[in-house]
Amino acid sequence: MTSITFHKTGAGEYRDFICCGHAGFDEYGKDIVCASISVLVINTINSLEEIAGEKMTVESDEKSGLIICRFEKPLQEASKVLMDSLVLGLSHIAAQYGKKYCKLKFEEV
Repeated sequence: MTSITFHKTGAGEYRDFICCGHAGFDEYGKDIVCASISVLVINTINSLEEIAGEKMTVESDEKSGLIICRFEKPLQEASKVLMDSLVLGLSHIAAQYGKKYCKLKFEEV
């Protein structure tokens, strides 16, 4: 199962997110759920950096399916929209395939 945890302030500002694990929907190389999650997460990180110019640190480990993205400062409005879009896409995956494969969590920091 892939678990994605979003850390937000009480005011709703994104601080970071952690994506961990492989979905396990199908065998490696055929897992459409894992591939969909990966595309959404990686594209969002690339867009935040290359289009919006956000400063962040990103750690990853392909073997364990770990991606950690920490924002260095509060996000610009356009970047918040990108993050909201990521949440929307992941929410649809979780709804379509179930929490057995994709689970979202939100924690206040």
